Amino acid sequence: MNILLLEDDTVLENILVDFLQEEYRVTHTYSMKEALHLSEENSFDLYIFDINVADGDGISLLKNLRSFHDETPAIFITAFHDTKYLKAAFESGANDFIKKPFDLEELSQRIENIKRHFGLNSIIRLTSEIEFDMQTHMLKNQRVSHKLSNKESACLHYLYKNRHRVIAADEMLQNLWEYDEMPSSDTIRTLIKELRRYMGKEHIKNIRGEGYKFE
Repeated sequence: MNILLLEDDTVLENILVDFLQEEYRVTHTYSMKEALHLSEENSFDLYIFDINVADGDGISLLKNLRSFHDETPAIFITAFHDTKYLKAAFESGANDFIKKPFDLEELSQRIENIKRHFGLNSIIRLTSEIEFDMQTHMLKNQRVSHKLSNKESACLHYLYKNRHRVIAADEMLQNLWEYDEMPSSDTIRTLIKELRRYMGKEHIKNIRGEGYKFE
């Protein structure tokens, strides 16, 4: 799992990076502007943002990301104990909120909860019969296994973790490709066609005029 950490307290940042790197890949920054740039240039599975940093705030950053259909789960960490910040964090699209000082095990459990909810464990049971390994890109059911391409794998994982809503082809293009490498929407249709062939049409619905939905 790849985590983007925004925290400008250098002592806490060092503690968190050392702790998180035992299990995950971690990219860290002290700057809101740099965090925005990193999120545009890389694919992350989880954001951990401090609310108050020197050049801005994590809430504004997450609002910006959500406005561009970035649904990456986010946990806020903050020294603020006023409930207005809690309210603002969740209104911006946060998935969890933790107040400083906190125990590292508490953070670990909150990350585990996010992983379960968004299907971020390496092996995901997509249905009662179909299992997907994100690391090996293997899609397995009771009868046969398929080795997915990197983009097929990324497309399937994006649909699954956003399974509560319909995903437009343009949104997948923006989130799965770099801007200067972005193909046409025909590429998405081809990927979906292959995934439906592997899994069955009933699991990836084509919502005419809107996009695709995992069921």
